[in-house]
Amino acid sequence: MHLTDLSALVTGGASGLGRATAEALLRARARVTITDLPSSGGEEVAAGLGGGTRFVAADITDEATMARALDAAEERGPLRALVHCAGRGGDRLRILGRDGEPSPLDSFEEVLRVNLIGTYNVLRLAAARMARNEPVDGERGAVVLTASVAAFDGQIGQTSYTASKAGVHGMTLVAARDLAGAQIRVNTIAPGIFDTPMLARLRQDIRDGLAASVPHPKRLGDPDDFAHLALTLLQNSYVNAETIRLDGGIRMAPR
Repeated sequence: MHLTDLSALVTGGASGLGRATAEALLRARARVTITDLPSSGGEEVAAGLGGGTRFVAADITDEATMARALDAAEERGPLRALVHCAGRGGDRLRILGRDGEPSPLDSFEEVLRVNLIGTYNVLRLAAARMARNEPVDGERGAVVLTASVAAFDGQIGQTSYTASKAGVHGMTLVAARDLAGAQIRVNTIAPGIFDTPMLARLRQDIRDGLAASVPHPKRLGDPDDFAHLALTLLQNSYVNAETIRLDGGIRMAPR
């Protein structure tokens, strides 16, 4: 897939992995639309990115706001690329509390609602738009989803987060098979420990310890590492149905 003048949508584009991906797409001369929550400051981010970047406030679990984001992307040409970065962290609740009582079900449901149901909502709505495109070089569109190494190495207290990201990983092959007839590819990136705004709130000694736990290179992942892989997955038309760990070789400990 050639990215020049192509219309691309990036969810979670106001910060972290999504913002880095939007920047990389702009450098590749794509026409970029970003979505994020109204509280994200996405309007200012889009203006700062330049290149005609558009921002549309959207909730990935909401069909109406996502439809508006897709409409905005299609105003810049047929939507052919989606990089879905939006999501939330886990609740860090153990299955049983210190008192032996089960953790609240509503917390588990909320993490799955955003990370898994939200991902499926974005995927299905974007795929419907892509399926109407005229094929170019044998494909109508390409999708990159975001899971986590927690899908494979979930830690204690990550039951909800692991379940949600394992669901995204499990969805990848099925979605790629399902959408093959529409000539749409689906791949997923499973990031390890990345230097995102969420991690920036930690003390420096904790950040240093996390970096030291990575086999090689001994550093936190940079959002540009994610963006580089996302663009590769969009561009390489023979990569399909894959979940790729992007983690410096780390395997998470139980806690």
